[in-house]
Amino acid sequence: MRAAPVTSDDRLRRAGHRGAVVWITGLSGAGKTTLAQATERLLFERGCSVFVLDGDKVRHGLCADLGFSLPERSENIRRIGEVARLFYEAGQIVLVSCISPLRADRERARALIPAPGFIEVHCHCPLTVCEARDPKGLYRKARAGLLAEFTGISSPYEEPAAPEVTVDSSQVSVEQETARLLAELERRGILLA
Repeated sequence: MRAAPVTSDDRLRRAGHRGAVVWITGLSGAGKTTLAQATERLLFERGCSVFVLDGDKVRHGLCADLGFSLPERSENIRRIGEVARLFYEAGQIVLVSCISPLRADRERARALIPAPGFIEVHCHCPLTVCEARDPKGLYRKARAGLLAEFTGISSPYEEPAAPEVTVDSSQVSVEQETARLLAELERRGILLA
């Protein structure tokens, strides 16, 4: 006798939430990873199956063979989108934290996930604030000409045209940002009461 496949409804009953891809985009230093990790902690404490796909970590493994030209960045985002889709199909909430500079690449990732399961979050922060933060010293290197094709300096960043959520890490606290994100997950029926 063949076992019945596990359905998305089965996963919903077990986990108490629907799968989702929360795609957090913004410049380097805008607070994407901070927001993703804080949201992951809150969702985990609520008993959710949740995971952060951090762009830097993915670059060191799955995408270690890619550089930073625009075509390679597009391939990087394509791969991350496919991995996020697998997490989504497994009923997980995946928080993708990566610059993902081009709108078209983010739209391709969105197209992999049925509505309302994809939530684009623009972690807005003025370039001057990102440069002042410069947690990895990358802006300094880019301004000195030591890093070619650095997003926001010598390579483009296209802000989202209509993100579901916009947060400004230069204006609001991480707690306020996570509260907005959780409210959006609840509004969309991802998190069940």
